[in-house]
Amino acid sequence: MHVTAGALLVRDGAEVLLIEHLAYGITLQPGGHLEPTDTTLVGAALRELSEETGIGPGQVALVSTHSAYIEFGRVPARPAKGEPDHYHLDFGYVFTTADAEVGRIQESEVTGAAWYPLDLAERLVGPRIARAVTTSTGIR
Repeated sequence: MHVTAGALLVRDGAEVLLIEHLAYGITLQPGGHLEPTDTTLVGAALRELSEETGIGPGQVALVSTHSAYIEFGRVPARPAKGEPDHYHLDFGYVFTTADAEVGRIQESEVTGAAWYPLDLAERLVGPRIARAVTTSTGIR
């Protein structure tokens, strides 16, 4: 099992930043595996957000130090990376911003990043969008 951390970045209470994941070919929130230098889950989420989207840590505010969602799921094998089928335990954190824009994306992992209206983001990614935004920010 791998532990991962995700970042749901909400802008002006109306949009969520999502990425196009290169390896899996799906739209989801920024996030990824913990690195040896990560000392907290929320710090890992913020690092992944910044790496994947080019949005600096100073442009966002953490809503709560408590994770907004915890999800467990199977990840298919990726023979090119030498990874067999395995599981991810993902901890997600909500951040807000008033005006952050996507910067330089991490092209080795992301093919694009864009702002999505909350309802579309929920249709694309699933209930973690509504759960995180509703319970952690009271935006909806």
